[in-house]
Amino acid sequence: MARAFVLFLIVSLTSVGLALFSPTAQAQAQAGQPVYVLGSGDQISVTVYDEPSLSGQFQVDGTGSVSLPLIGQVQAGGLTVPEFEQAVETAFLDGYLNHPRVNVAVLNYRPYYILGEVQTAGEYPYTDGLTVLNAVATAGGFTYRARQNTVYIKRAGEEDFQQIRLSASTRVQPGDTIRIAERFF
Repeated sequence: MARAFVLFLIVSLTSVGLALFSPTAQAQAQAGQPVYVLGSGDQISVTVYDEPSLSGQFQVDGTGSVSLPLIGQVQAGGLTVPEFEQAVETAFLDGYLNHPRVNVAVLNYRPYYILGEVQTAGEYPYTDGLTVLNAVATAGGFTYRARQNTVYIKRAGEEDFQQIRLSASTRVQPGDTIRIAERFF
């Protein structure tokens, strides 16, 4: 009996410990890692296991919603991928499916924008691991007037540009607007 209790206690504490240290969006944010949240323009793949007619590729619309078969509009904007999976499962549980299992993957991230002192300002497709220097290269490089040690970035959902010291590791996130300023002589 005592062994069973000790075994139960060990299993319980292990499961609680694993739950506390699982990689969630909150843990990633606290560790300083960027947490990706879905937004307008993202193209996603939604797979509902054993329900191929409910699965497919969808786009997050301008209101941040995704229109899914059978359940209609589901809010995706501002949610992480696991949070959106949970929202879709909850919607299917509401009288449609008994045990829905949903997987969501981002197929194409929303674009980023670069303007200012680059050769070809505009909208460009985001790729994972993109840096500001890669973005500048994609836009044709700096103009001769560009300030090459500082960049201004406005993250998706923010109101103002932030001035950031440009380094080789300065990251771009989907939906960012990058502004390369003119240098002063």
